[in-house]
Amino acid sequence: MPPARKRARAYDPARTRTAVLAQFGSVRTAVRTLTAQQLALPTRLGDWTVRELVAHVGMALTALHRAVDRPAPPRQDVQVTEWPFATAGNSAAIADFTRKLAADHPDLDAYLADVEESLRALLAEHPGSRLLETNAGALPLDDYLVTRTVELVVHTDDLNAAVPGLDIPHDRQALASATRLLADALAVKAPGGSTEVRVPPYAVVQCVEGPRHTRGTPPNVVETDPLTWIRLATGRLAWKDALDDAKVSASGERADLGELLPLLG
Repeated sequence: MPPARKRARAYDPARTRTAVLAQFGSVRTAVRTLTAQQLALPTRLGDWTVRELVAHVGMALTALHRAVDRPAPPRQDVQVTEWPFATAGNSAAIADFTRKLAADHPDLDAYLADVEESLRALLAEHPGSRLLETNAGALPLDDYLVTRTVELVVHTDDLNAAVPGLDIPHDRQALASATRLLADALAVKAPGGSTEVRVPPYAVVQCVEGPRHTRGTPPNVVETDPLTWIRLATGRLAWKDALDDAKVSASGERADLGELLPLLG
C-alpha cells in the first residue's frame, strides 16, 4: 500500500489576519523613523535600496487586491505548501514593478497607510474561502494570507539587516506561520521520514527518503531557530555558513540539507 498522505496543516484564519496586520503595522511604525539617508541605503536584495524594499512590502499585500480583482478560479488546484516553489518565476517583473512603486510614492508612510486601509476593507468584504488566482495556482484567500506572513517576516528581517539599529519586532504569530509554512514546504520537496527538522518552538517535520524511525531519538536530526530557518529557506543564509557559525545543528548521514535549500527562488 502507498504511504498515507499527510494531512495539511491548518492555520487559524483570524489569527493569521491579526498577524499580517500586526507585522505590517510594525513595519509602518519603523518606516516613519527612517531618514532620507537611511532610505537610500543598499539592501541584500540585489540593487534595491531600503526605499524600494519598503515599497515591495506594500506590494506584497496589494497582491491580494490584484488577485481579488480577477475572476475567481473554478476550483483550488494547489496547496499552500506549494507556494514557495512558485516565487522565482516573476522575479524580473516584480523588480520592475517595485522600482516603479517606489518612484511613484515618495511619501512611503502615506502609501503604506493606504495599503493597510484597503487591506482591512478587502478582508471585511471577502470571505476566507474566496478562491484567488495566484502565482502558484488557485488558493483560498485565507491560505494566501498565510503566504503573506512569509513575505512580511522575511522582508522585516531584510530591513533590519539593511538599517543598523532599526530592530523591527517580529510578531510571534507571523513568525510562527512563516516558519511552519516553509518547514512544511521542505517536507513537500523532500518527502520521507528519515530526517527530523526541528525549529522550536514552532515546527517539527519529517523529510528525506530513507529508513523511517518510529520511536526514540531519530538518527538524523536538524535543529535551528526560526529566523535562521527562514534565512536558510529563502536564500539569505547558506547552509555551510549556518553550520560553520553554529546557527544550525545537524547530526546523521541524512541531515545535510544543503542540496535542498533554499526553497524560495
